[in-house]
Amino acid sequence: MDSMPINWEALDALIIDFAKSENLVEDSFSSSSPPSSPSPSSSSISSSSYHSRLIIRQIRRSLEAGDIDAAIDLLRSHAPFILDDHRLLFRLQKQRFIELLRRGSVEARDSAIKCLRTALAPCALDAYPEAYEEFKHVLLAFIYDKDDQASPVASEWSERRRLDIAGLVSTVLRAHLNAYDPVFSMTLIYLISIHKGFCLRQGISSPISDLTQRLLLEERDPPATPQDSLSEAPPFDEVDIQALAHAVELTRQGAVDSLRFAKGDLFQAFQNEICRMRVDVTKLDELVREYCVYRGIVDAGIASSSLSGIESPSKSLKVDQSVAGYSLSRDSSHELDFGASKTSDGEVSISNDHGRGSPEKNSDVASMQGIEVEVRYASDSTSNHEDCSTSGSHQPENLRVPQRSRTNVSAERSKRKRWRGRQDDLEFIPGVSCNQISKGISTHSLTFASKEKQASECLVVDANNVEDKYEIVLGMKELASKGMAAEVVEEVNAMDPNFFGQNPLLLFQLKQVEFLKLVSSGDCSSALRVACSHLGPLAASDPALLKSLKETLLALLQPDEDALRKGFPLHALATSLQVAIGRRLGIDEPQLMKIMRATLHTHNEWFKLQMCKDHFESLLRIDSLKEVNMPSLAAAATSKSNADSCSNGSSQVTISSSTRMVEDGSSLSQVSSRDVVCDENAILKVMEFLALPRADAIHLLGQYNGNAETVIQQIFA
Repeated sequence: MDSMPINWEALDALIIDFAKSENLVEDSFSSSSPPSSPSPSSSSISSSSYHSRLIIRQIRRSLEAGDIDAAIDLLRSHAPFILDDHRLLFRLQKQRFIELLRRGSVEARDSAIKCLRTALAPCALDAYPEAYEEFKHVLLAFIYDKDDQASPVASEWSERRRLDIAGLVSTVLRAHLNAYDPVFSMTLIYLISIHKGFCLRQGISSPISDLTQRLLLEERDPPATPQDSLSEAPPFDEVDIQALAHAVELTRQGAVDSLRFAKGDLFQAFQNEICRMRVDVTKLDELVREYCVYRGIVDAGIASSSLSGIESPSKSLKVDQSVAGYSLSRDSSHELDFGASKTSDGEVSISNDHGRGSPEKNSDVASMQGIEVEVRYASDSTSNHEDCSTSGSHQPENLRVPQRSRTNVSAERSKRKRWRGRQDDLEFIPGVSCNQISKGISTHSLTFASKEKQASECLVVDANNVEDKYEIVLGMKELASKGMAAEVVEEVNAMDPNFFGQNPLLLFQLKQVEFLKLVSSGDCSSALRVACSHLGPLAASDPALLKSLKETLLALLQPDEDALRKGFPLHALATSLQVAIGRRLGIDEPQLMKIMRATLHTHNEWFKLQMCKDHFESLLRIDSLKEVNMPSLAAAATSKSNADSCSNGSSQVTISSSTRMVEDGSSLSQVSSRDVVCDENAILKVMEFLALPRADAIHLLGQYNGNAETVIQQIFA
């Protein structure tokens, strides 16, 4: 799983889009205005979707707190059409009645009786067939105490009902207001759910289980049911039904209901179901912030205070204790903690593949031509990549920083975004002054700015200072991403003469870049000297590099072409270099990178087993995350693609493998036969009638020449 190649630039684009969509960042670190003060850029970020998500979170919090009146007022102001649904209105009024009784005062009891007469009883008449029976049942709450767990209305008194009604209202509002989570959030939820299911079914121990369990919660919001639920189900395409059911683990009827609620729109139904899954937003923000600092998207000055395993050199912000302890879950859940925090792994990492361009330019990285990703050679398993670990290695107390990197620190930081956090949510918390927090952040920024000015005047960098380490690594990566390989080698050797001795593969790649750059400039003699002095000896010590060396030398045949631009992934090399130097300095890669590697690997393996293509990978941009640019000059390792794929349509066929594992009674036996062409309709028929996963249905069809009727008859015989 750790060797899964990923397009980190595509992930950067998703992360930047997520941070902007949730208004988590501000563009300029050097801005003189307080971080929380509204600006034109932050106002433009607050789109209708973002505003709708804020409203949904506020309504959800009110419902979870039992303040039904406040929730209804918000619905009446922002989404009055929800109250036109008498089924939902009845449930809200019933919960309002219970909450009034829960207060226990005489006035509240009188209000509860008034609620019965004026609101609950009228709704019960036409909400749904069972509503009037539920209305009569809830009247027992007058008789039985809320603490009586044996009463017939114990479930009505349960505070779990608050969470259920809050989740249901959130589900309905998201769909009607088109206020779905950002794409990255949905992508991560989807990948983690597949990863957990794959590991469970295959009996594999997940290397990221501690992260996924904390991030993706077990419970889901209740599903929204269509108003015409009693009518006959529309004739949805069985391909869509099965795709949705297996993607989000629904029953067939659940998938049909979800499609009916979405009026047959498969992708809208999928988004509805994905957003029902509950995620710890506080943990998600922590992972995103850690990644953004590592990639140089946001400045480490403020964000580093909560990076895993790292204490900020600046003082942590102090806020009201009641605010710091505030936490919820899902889209209403945020933990406000401006102090230092640590995670179990204590890992951070760095790699900004866009170079140090402007944040706006970085947000468009997915559309750049020649998408480049991290390249792993076949010799990775035998190379000394593991030697990058800092355990047992000598770390000098002080590191000499190259003049170029040292003088550009302030300029580069000014281009990075500043982490803002979910400050807009503070307005929903009583007794919290956003102005006080803004003032505290502004003071913190000025303190850090003066510290930065002092640091820029130093010639020697303290190896124990995390921010200085970040600047070293980001500076090296910047040079590598620009193709300045000779400068990188010189400066890395000046910093740590033993580095390339432990990482010969990185040295080989950098010398490849230097060779190609010289060839492109027409200086073939200098290029050959580089090849003779470095590439040849390195390939001789590692035969796995010999093929890459031969292909590199082919650039001499076409010296006028820009071989470097066309033939080598500079940003991928910059990422690999950054990871290695970061580990050498004691900065590990962020946890989010580990999650993406593991989940994308299991996504590949899962759909290999299913023998089809993921219907939703384009929607969630999973395909772009897997767009690995493997140029011939660095193609010593290539990932095996899934040859079996499927698409919508009745004419689709799937080739069943000639060697299969089929179930025979209680045991599995391996059967060899000729390849069998399986019609898509036959696959779906077997899946539906026998309630089997797609892979099992294909395997069974392979034993009966692709005849679905024969398979079904044999099973029920």
